Amino acid sequence: MKYRFITIEGNIGAGKTTLSHLLAQKLNARLILEEFADNPFLAKFYENPAQYAFPVELFFMAERFKQQKDLVVQQDIFQTVTISDYLFTKCLLFAKVNLPEDEFRLYQRLFEIIHQQLVKPDILIYLHAPVEKLQENIRKRNRPYEQKIPDDYLLNIQQTYTHYIRQQNIKTLFVDASHADFLGNTDHLQTILHALEEDYADGQHHIALV
Repeated sequence: MKYRFITIEGNIGAGKTTLSHLLAQKLNARLILEEFADNPFLAKFYENPAQYAFPVELFFMAERFKQQKDLVVQQDIFQTVTISDYLFTKCLLFAKVNLPEDEFRLYQRLFEIIHQQLVKPDILIYLHAPVEKLQENIRKRNRPYEQKIPDDYLLNIQQTYTHYIRQQNIKTLFVDASHADFLGNTDHLQTILHALEEDYADGQHHIALV
């Protein structure tokens, strides 16, 4: 495997965790999953975003930092590849969407202090799906607090991600996940695995799932 630290990203409902599990199984990789269910403010945030945006984002950043920090101090001789279903910069991207300007500036200062301590991924796999597909997946997984997420919010998150990826020129496999079915269509998973065997320059490299 050319890449030792692989990060999967995408919008809410894009299929990040599913793909991460499958890749980890195939590659015998260490798996880091976002522990969103442990965030005590998440359900409250969806009910009252203005009141709970800052604590929900602060909690997520603290938990993500703890997980990612472990990469620096822990080595597993039997698992040389690590796969994460989130990019730590996700903290900043969601905060930019969810927080008012003054709170975002404070959050950004905290983020910049701790971000430099973490390991950066060797490659990013970004799953891009239209809002209709995201909403379909959200309905299927049936988390009660997600069922009222508006289309505009998902579109805003999507645009924030794509702008960041273009701006930072990260080495990225930009996957059209409009018809992705990683569990039901083995060809889709094989397409990702084959793509990870190649060398890439920095920037976006588009992958189609057919």
